[in-house]
Amino acid sequence: QVQLVASGGGLVQPGGSLRLSCAASEPIYEFGFYAIEWYRQAPGKQRELVAGEPELNVYKYSESVKGRFTISRDNAKSTMYLQMNSLKPEDTAVYYCHILRFSNHYWGQGTQVTVSS
Repeated sequence: QVQLVASGGGLVQPGGSLRLSCAASEPIYEFGFYAIEWYRQAPGKQRELVAGEPELNVYKYSESVKGRFTISRDNAKSTMYLQMNSLKPEDTAVYYCHILRFSNHYWGQGTQVTVSS
């Protein structure tokens, strides 16, 4: 069973940057055809979609992160990324990666991002 391993979270000051990674535990066949997404869940709130590439070179971002976050992927490594710049305290949450194609979908275990001075 393929697992997604998320990493790169941590404590950062407001205005800082982090780069999250999400790597598959083994190569995923035709990873490039998978839709990729990053979600986040803050304490007491519902999980929300913050960035996605639903199809090749089509990108979607929530209004709260647009212009600050960038989703990307390395198909050769079956890995996806979330570059987060100009971080704000309200970006504090557990971030989850998710990939899907047809009936196949996988979730990462989550990585904590805390933005605080």
